[in-house]
Amino acid sequence: MLNRSSLCAAIYCIAALAVVPACALAQTAVASPLTLDQVLQAARDNLDVSIARRGAEAARADIMSADHGPAPVLTAKAASIDLQNGLGSGSLWRDKRIDKSIGVDWTWERGNKRELRTQQARRNADAAQADLREVLVQQQLAAASAFYDLLAAQERMVQVEAIGKSAAELSSTAARRVRAGDLSAQDAARTEIESQRAAADLHTAQSEKRRASYALSQLIGVAPPTGELTAQSGWPTLTAPDAGTAYAPAAPDDRADVQAAQQRVQAAQAALDGANALRRNDVTLGASLDHFPGTSTRQLELRAQIPLAGLAGTYAYDGEIARARALLDQAQDQLDKTRRVADAENRRMQHDLDSAARRAQRSATSIVPPAREVAAMAELAYGKGAMSLTELIDTRRTLRNVLIDDIAARADHARNLAAWRLRAAAAQ
Repeated sequence: MLNRSSLCAAIYCIAALAVVPACALAQTAVASPLTLDQVLQAARDNLDVSIARRGAEAARADIMSADHGPAPVLTAKAASIDLQNGLGSGSLWRDKRIDKSIGVDWTWERGNKRELRTQQARRNADAAQADLREVLVQQQLAAASAFYDLLAAQERMVQVEAIGKSAAELSSTAARRVRAGDLSAQDAARTEIESQRAAADLHTAQSEKRRASYALSQLIGVAPPTGELTAQSGWPTLTAPDAGTAYAPAAPDDRADVQAAQQRVQAAQAALDGANALRRNDVTLGASLDHFPGTSTRQLELRAQIPLAGLAGTYAYDGEIARARALLDQAQDQLDKTRRVADAENRRMQHDLDSAARRAQRSATSIVPPAREVAAMAELAYGKGAMSLTELIDTRRTLRNVLIDDIAARADHARNLAAWRLRAAAAQ
């Protein structure tokens, strides 16, 4: 019969065996390779996009703040209180000699101020919405670049691992041949050096993959699991080198950053019109009903107030108008700069994509296959004793450099192609 401690230990063991598979399954689900579509979707909801979205919501709220006129003002007063002779007898509200008054004042805005104020807020809201679209594109561009950086780091690590394994096998074979008297100790030392060098390269590749994983996790707002994020394998299909002419640059005015600058110019123009409208003085109209026992209990007062701004040498809002005009000129300059930058970036993207496609195509068709063939022939020749160890090591180094360069070329092409597609989709 089991005692209490043995029974508790058995229960804990059973619970642990039940939990371990569930934890392993959850970890596997979290650590599953990410696709590019998943990364781009996650980038649409990261913190930078959320900040821009909140800014757009605040700008839309400004429209409601601007689209209303001045509120009426209710005024109540008690006057003509005779402190020397007293107020008289009777009810405070009906008989005592106190001039009581209640009235309403309302400001009539002239010069179309409300419409101009609302128009400025609408244009600023449209600019904030365009800023949001631009932030979405920028974050997706960064996420796509980080995704292909991670994929390239994974591919490099695979190649370096294979090279390291081959170098370790060659070093082990060389050690056996030295013991058998078939190879000099100097050649064996060279193979050991190559093996250690490959191990160092593998450590560097692992560090690069880890950094790429952290960079991607920051952009998509996903904390990496116990290990690291992994990208689903697969590079975009390479196009023919002469197909670069299909990548025509988009019009700068189709970009969200240019559209935001255009909206800010219109907002600045509305602000200038509003500043000029300040010279149309507003009129405040009011009416009061007075109750003064002993004189009259039903007296009506009508009044109007008009500021004398701009009359007889008084201030005529010259400062506000000058500032609004300067801000309009500044917004126009910013629009011109944004257009030039957008046009230059579109043309640079076209050139980079054409260049990257040609480089990747050349590497995949004219460099990598011959390098693999030369390496295979070198391995065969060394196995038959027709090639020296030095020549074999040099051939392996050449193949390693070619494969690493091919990965860099494919990653460069993938990043540029993703950037072009994202910009083209955003312009539609």
